[in-house]
Amino acid sequence: MADTVYLGLACVSLANDALSLLVTRSVGPRVISLKLNGKENIFAELPGVTLDFPGDDVFHMWGGHRLWHAPEIKRRTYIPDNKPVTIEEHAQALHVTAPIEPETGLQKTLRITLPDDSPTVIVDHILTNHGLWAVETAPWAITQLKPGGVAILPQQATAVDPDGVRANRSLVLWPYTNMRSPYINWGNRAILVRALLERGKLKLGFPNPAGWLAYYREGLLFIKRASFVPDAYYFERDSSSQCFCNPDFLELETSGPCSSVAPGRSITHREVWELHGDISLDLSIVEPAQFLEQLIARLDIHASSPHLKG
Repeated sequence: MADTVYLGLACVSLANDALSLLVTRSVGPRVISLKLNGKENIFAELPGVTLDFPGDDVFHMWGGHRLWHAPEIKRRTYIPDNKPVTIEEHAQALHVTAPIEPETGLQKTLRITLPDDSPTVIVDHILTNHGLWAVETAPWAITQLKPGGVAILPQQATAVDPDGVRANRSLVLWPYTNMRSPYINWGNRAILVRALLERGKLKLGFPNPAGWLAYYREGLLFIKRASFVPDAYYFERDSSSQCFCNPDFLELETSGPCSSVAPGRSITHREVWELHGDISLDLSIVEPAQFLEQLIARLDIHASSPHLKG
């Protein structure tokens, strides 16, 4: 672990034999860089991109990975995180805590752990309620990735009842999403989103019992895994996973179930990241099932991670 500066931000590094990451100290909590050894940062780098926050301030995107609290409401979701964070260093782990938000009474913490020397990262997203009343919310884990690649979004393909007569999947679309977008390849086993937009934006969400999302770009494959609770309610019409894309970046997003967080209590949502290098996939394949098959031939992507149990 060492202090450094990246994109003009004070950061702390965390590394093992396979990968390295940078966590911001001067703002956050954020993970602003994730690299396999000898490779480039797979995260988007967006130091000049902002979102308007009601009032005179702005939310700086910066790129990389962040923690928000659902549901998305500008006056509480886009609260700027421009203040320094507290970082506790542990054995191959960083606990990063932001100041309490005066507007909501919520406090954000990222607990980032390298469990071994594999290209694996465990990220616990923690929301603590320091307010005077319960807050209905969920941890919302958002990863911004560089454009130019393709996201793989798994879909429920098997029947959910013995007779196969009940609906087995649902999709959620945002008002700016064009169903005929040439950047979306719709499939029964997976949906592909190609991060090649020149203008506009798109977003889709879905319940994700498969428990993973992936992004492939220039030989690197990023996988994020999160547990799915079948009987729970998730914000955004039950979207436990979401994908947003515009010309500057693609986001892979997961969230925890909707919870009522009492004063003094916390809720935690865990993701497990995997970063694989030297993966060769044929991007000319537009049929999602074929694309998924060539991915499975190189990696057992459906295998669950033992680190999810925590």
